[in-house]
Amino acid sequence: MVGNPNLRIGLFDSGVGGLTVLRQIYHRMPNESVLYFADTARLPYGTRSSEEILGLVREILDWMSRQGVKMIIMACNTSSALALETVRQEYDIPILGLILPGARAAVQQGKRIGVIATPATASSNAYRQAIQEIDPTAKVWQVGCPEFVMLIESNQIYTPYTKQVAQSYLQPLLDRKIDSLIYGCTHYRHLEAVFHSILPTSVNIVDPAEYIAIAAEQELELMGLKNNGRALPTRFCVSGSPRKFARLSQQWLGCVPPVEKIYLREPSNFSITLNPQPLDN
Repeated sequence: MVGNPNLRIGLFDSGVGGLTVLRQIYHRMPNESVLYFADTARLPYGTRSSEEILGLVREILDWMSRQGVKMIIMACNTSSALALETVRQEYDIPILGLILPGARAAVQQGKRIGVIATPATASSNAYRQAIQEIDPTAKVWQVGCPEFVMLIESNQIYTPYTKQVAQSYLQPLLDRKIDSLIYGCTHYRHLEAVFHSILPTSVNIVDPAEYIAIAAEQELELMGLKNNGRALPTRFCVSGSPRKFARLSQQWLGCVPPVEKIYLREPSNFSITLNPQPLDN
């Protein structure tokens, strides 16, 4: 099954953050079909323990494997930092994470690198370790940002409070005179306008979503699994409220997508709660 180029790419995140990766896939690989899963019933991931994260990721990977996908992309930095190496040894399917593509891109753009991430990703030191393995002379500072994900998921992006929170998280990195900033969580691209209002123009922003799409394309090419036919509409699935996810994602997808409610522990039991509409890839 893994050898069929017509199969979908599986992509998952805790919520709408992974849509930043999805948009990059649409851009780079318009012929690829995608299965997007958002574990909205259990977000945020960034305050959970590594054991919890590993358990959640295994449930998602088990379900995605049953759906028949040719590759799985962890569009979640927390999962990539805490579970990727373990599950790669447990599943017979290519699984890609965000950390290494983001680290490689960062060292090409600066030597004084700041990372904003969920508390779990920051405390894992995954980005620091990856960056310094590539370039031992690079300086890396990481800041855990516990409030960002829920502010984004509750659509409070442009509020004065969100800018105040962003300023408090970024200030320690600005004090270190960083020359590059990594989005250590896929949600954070949604706050880009806020960050640009705070950061000096000299700071390069590194979005790992761009680079994991490049890595995925290269991997599919190497395995002979690129789809040359027409892409199917993206299948959107959530563990929480389909209506809430559809409403929140509309501003980034340009339409209200059809969204399925999925019960990971009851794989045969799901229902479509929104009528399908055409999705412009």
